[in-house]
Amino acid sequence: QVPLVESGGGLVQPGGSLRLSCATSLRPFNKYGMGWWRQALGKEREFVATVSWSGEVTAYGDSMKGRFTISRDNVNSKIYLQMNNLKPEDTAVYLCAAGYLGGDFTTLNGYDYWGQGTQVTVSS
Repeated sequence: QVPLVESGGGLVQPGGSLRLSCATSLRPFNKYGMGWWRQALGKEREFVATVSWSGEVTAYGDSMKGRFTISRDNVNSKIYLQMNNLKPEDTAVYLCAAGYLGGDFTTLNGYDYWGQGTQVTVSS
């Protein structure tokens, strides 16, 4: 059973918005740092954003700052990624990831669990 399930991807025009969701069965949810990563075809996995267990601390990849917002709902064990002003270069599979407290959540090694991803395509 995959402990992380993403949803909300799709096709959007440049300048448009999408909101991704990730539901998890991991417990206790508030002991996990959570993040979003993306992987475009033929490229390495790229850090998108992370949110601390409390939701108070966030970090973003450079090309996402000012356009993407990560948030979490510890009651319903979900995280979200609001993506605005999308560009064709944002096209990728977006993956949700979870890492137990104490890791560096801006690096791949900080995560213990990965979802299967949701495709985001930005094209006119």
